[in-house]
Amino acid sequence: MEQKNYHCSISADVTPAAAFAGIANVGAWWAKNFEGRAVSVGDTFTVKFGETKVDFEITEAIPEKRVVWYVADCYLPWLNNKTEWTDTSVAWDISSNAGVTQVDMTHIGLFPGVECYEDCKTGWNGHITGSLHNLLTNGSGQPQ
Repeated sequence: MEQKNYHCSISADVTPAAAFAGIANVGAWWAKNFEGRAVSVGDTFTVKFGETKVDFEITEAIPEKRVVWYVADCYLPWLNNKTEWTDTSVAWDISSNAGVTQVDMTHIGLFPGVECYEDCKTGWNGHITGSLHNLLTNGSGQPQ
């Protein structure tokens, strides 16, 4: 059986540069408790939600086109495998057509069958289609 990594897409009437900047502004759309920088290769950042903590490193960054967040470490207290996201990656691909920019996010390593899949799918869907989309289109996200 083929494993399908979690994937989500949004479109917005913004430039690819604005989409890239919005994704990098993690504290404005995903996590109020954000430390670090999420723009260039080698940048590191941490997001925290209560006891939950995830440490990322930027492993690829092509402005206006693509950024990849590697999960260096995590603590997900509600799971049996509290480090399930460790060694996964979150890839953001940006494209534009006729003035509309599309953002495709794939969490490589998060697929049906892993413990977090359903809960994390629900969470990512809300953060991306809700908060990130709102940040890009209205200038205001709803980070948690």
